[in-house]
Amino acid sequence: MEMKLSSETRILTGAHAIVECMKIEGITNVFCVPGESYLPVLDALYDEDSITVISARHEGGAAFMAEGYAKSSLKPGVVLATRGVGAANLSIGVHTAYQDSTPMVVFLGQVHSKFRGREGFQEVDLERYFQHIAKWAVEVKDPERMPEIVQRAFRIAQTGRPGPVVVSLPEDVLPVEANMYFGPHTIKPAPAPSNDEIKRIESVLMEVQHPLIIAGGGVKSAEAEDALLAFAEKYRIPVAAAFRRHDVFPNDHPLYVGHLGLGLNKKVLQTVGEADVILAFGTRLSEVTTQDYSIIDSAKRLVHIDIDYASIGKVYAPEIGIVADLNQALKSLIDINVTPSWNAWVKERRSVYESISRLTVTDDDAINKHIIAMLERKLPKNALLTNDAGNFAGWLHAFYPFTESHTYVGPTSGAMGYGMPAALGAKLAFPDKQVVSLSGDGGFMMTAQELETAVRNNIPVISLVFNNNMYGTIRMHQEIHYPGKVMATDLGTVSFAKFANSLGADGFAVKTVSEFENALDHALESQKPTVIEIITEKEQISVSSTIGQIRNRSKK
Repeated sequence: MEMKLSSETRILTGAHAIVECMKIEGITNVFCVPGESYLPVLDALYDEDSITVISARHEGGAAFMAEGYAKSSLKPGVVLATRGVGAANLSIGVHTAYQDSTPMVVFLGQVHSKFRGREGFQEVDLERYFQHIAKWAVEVKDPERMPEIVQRAFRIAQTGRPGPVVVSLPEDVLPVEANMYFGPHTIKPAPAPSNDEIKRIESVLMEVQHPLIIAGGGVKSAEAEDALLAFAEKYRIPVAAAFRRHDVFPNDHPLYVGHLGLGLNKKVLQTVGEADVILAFGTRLSEVTTQDYSIIDSAKRLVHIDIDYASIGKVYAPEIGIVADLNQALKSLIDINVTPSWNAWVKERRSVYESISRLTVTDDDAINKHIIAMLERKLPKNALLTNDAGNFAGWLHAFYPFTESHTYVGPTSGAMGYGMPAALGAKLAFPDKQVVSLSGDGGFMMTAQELETAVRNNIPVISLVFNNNMYGTIRMHQEIHYPGKVMATDLGTVSFAKFANSLGADGFAVKTVSEFENALDHALESQKPTVIEIITEKEQISVSSTIGQIRNRSKK
């Protein structure tokens, strides 16, 4: 199959060239649903022992696995699927990777070049289909250009603001042999701020009284957690985590003041309101982080540092906008000449955060909070948690203390069905970590079939399913806007414990805290894929409100 022409050029098929590019980038895990349109790629992967192929039950699940793997490992997630139908199914994972700034390379089989434009079997113009939700979408039409385009795909996915790249592979291109030239692996640029930019930030901090850092995914992508900690500690600047970036800064640190997420407590919002300068580090200042684009006004100064030029000024025009790698930027800022004058304010805001995030529980608390308290006591500090979209996550976000880096993976895109497949990817990225996913019954059911993938591949994750027989988040909004008029949000009864058992996983259904503790102890000991179904009441629909309270407020 392979004949060497020189140290840099070889005769390979298009399919084998793709695998060679994966090897150059250090890819060790690939996720897929098999399809006949890209069988040559699967055949080439069969010949490569260094890459493990995880075959999923649904393309959406495969894409979430790849996204969760990439978000955990900080390496590109790779997912393969077939033509239009497979592409449509996995597009939710592409959108998630795009909104979450996660490096991903998607290889999609495409119909034979001779059949294009004739509405061939499962034909979709994949370049146009993914153009809006990918950093780049491209079709390889010349086998000889396969290395060039695929290596460019890996480079685009990882550099600047990371994100997904989609590569369309006509089935007639894959088996063709050609002279293939390969370049070196991607090295991500790490630009640093100029001295003038550092001086300008120094000047701003000398003039303000209440600085606040909002730390986002760019800090995690740059592996700048330690640099952020050092900078915040030296200048005593409080840190708030951007939406679903909880582990960017130790939550038990005296400088941590909260998470800018959904259902934000007013006391955390008050901290942001009192800040006179926002240091936005590696965040695109999304709708949720900024609370519907409301937290920054003309009276508040903004310093925005991000690796992506297009993210700066996209939402708010900054006083100082700097394109830089966050690790380099924070190291450059460590020696500025600023004497903190805001210690009293920081202590006050930290005290306020502690008052609303304590994990003490009473009999009056919903079982959801008891579950979070149990996880905090039982799990290792480096355990990694993933979550699906849903109101159940409010208890996780409000109360669970993330104290170490690389311990949280969640969808800023708000994609349902994300939690458990992402946990599988995270577990493959960190085999030695305990990985736990949290889902509602609605979201879990959307990708529940991937539990069989976990069993078949022996990926021991613990999946918690909070079952209240409804789409809880939508029901909450329904009750707020149309109280008492319940439509389409109730769900039927499903035994997720029995479902798990039927697939060869361990399954438990629990109604009390003591039952949950027993099930969790078993799961931690067994190291098997395990589902713990937690039966919850519909009435306690969110951390802050019951259905009755929402309805009563609407009457006033």
